[in-house]
Amino acid sequence: MPRPRSARPTQRDIAEMAGVSITTVSHVVNGTRAVAEDTKAAVLRAIETTGYTGDAIARSLVTGGTRSIGMAISLVANPYFAALMQAIEQEASANGYTVLLADTHDTADTERDVIRTLRSRRVDGLLVTPVPGAGAVIDELVSLDVPIVLMDRLTTRTDVDQVGAENIQATSALTAHLAALGHRRIGMISGAPGLPTSDERVLGYRLGLGRAGLTWAPDLVTCGHSSRAGGALALSTLLALPEPPTALVVANDSMMVGVLHESRRRGLRLGRDLPVVVYDDVEWAEFVDPPLTTMAQPIEAIGRRAVQLLLARLSDPTRQAETVRLPPTLRHRESCGCQGPS
Repeated sequence: MPRPRSARPTQRDIAEMAGVSITTVSHVVNGTRAVAEDTKAAVLRAIETTGYTGDAIARSLVTGGTRSIGMAISLVANPYFAALMQAIEQEASANGYTVLLADTHDTADTERDVIRTLRSRRVDGLLVTPVPGAGAVIDELVSLDVPIVLMDRLTTRTDVDQVGAENIQATSALTAHLAALGHRRIGMISGAPGLPTSDERVLGYRLGLGRAGLTWAPDLVTCGHSSRAGGALALSTLLALPEPPTALVVANDSMMVGVLHESRRRGLRLGRDLPVVVYDDVEWAEFVDPPLTTMAQPIEAIGRRAVQLLLARLSDPTRQAETVRLPPTLRHRESCGCQGPS
């Protein structure tokens, strides 16, 4: 006679219901060996019937890992989060891993706390978008040999894996495009201070000016603090100059929203009264009037590559760290003053 079922189903319960061995159930649950399709189906039916989930933490004591990845990212600072998260989850799932998400709120204290929480869940490794001033947290993780990949905001470190979009040449290309249209006073709304992406895009803007034979003018660069309100205020500041810019580079789409609102409030038509290009691309970029000329980050590729780098680190902890820069794509539309895509 079968033994009474426990309140929490076990692999033994699943084995009895499916008429198979506990070892077979383990292979189905953990994917450790191929199982005949009809046998696998019987085990899965038993799992669905009982609601069996297994015990990842207990399994980790035996296998040395939970087959889970922690992801620490600022949801506010990353408007493309949904696409990034989807790419990461798909790549992780294809390799038998689950993803645990934590929001850093873009502050160092919260980042430290959520990373400690993720580590308490015994994640096998971490994907992190560093907040400003995150050096101490990264130092600690590296010193503890915690497998980690930095995403988006890359550093000059050579002891940790990193993946993000190329910023300098891409922003240079946006700036050079405006210069090629005849503009000689090109302004820029830069991102939040203290972030590598902000510094790199300003550097790219300056490089684009130099390549076009234009002189760098510090008053033409105003910080928009990577926010909608900051973008609106920065545009007002630039337009208040004795000699305002005739064209504008905006360093991310959050600030671009503020530029759109402020220009509409002033009755300015982008592309005609003020040509604008923006680093970042969002779904609505081609639906505003006029459609925005953007530099689109390869978000899905960044997510997939981040997971691949982390899994490579888990497989070989001694491998040399990599920094991967993926090229963005110019989406040429009409906000730059051109008549549609070329």
